[in-house]
Amino acid sequence: MTIEFTGRRTAVTPKLKSIAEAGMDRLALVTNRCTSAHFILSEDKYRKIAEVRLKCRNESLVAACESTDMEAALREALQKVEMQAIRHKERYATVRARPRPEFQPDALGAIPA
Repeated sequence: MTIEFTGRRTAVTPKLKSIAEAGMDRLALVTNRCTSAHFILSEDKYRKIAEVRLKCRNESLVAACESTDMEAALREALQKVEMQAIRHKERYATVRARPRPEFQPDALGAIPA
């Protein structure tokens, strides 16, 4: 998996990278074959914004969070993406677990139209 970091008006520190990589290890257990992740960390005056874009096999997950601390914003964004991935996985599982309609011919044995 390729992980990209973009810092807009801020520096991407090794501590932020380690938090992001730890979050990706947790997400790898839930998601379906992720190919790339992009972390965009930006800063505007007192606002620190972290955005996580995750591309998986058949879905694209995006979350953005804002805080006064960059580490807190990054952790919240990772938590949001994890919740999205869990929701997608549960939805996929319920669709596949739904019983298929059984074919039952009518009393005369004719095929229904």
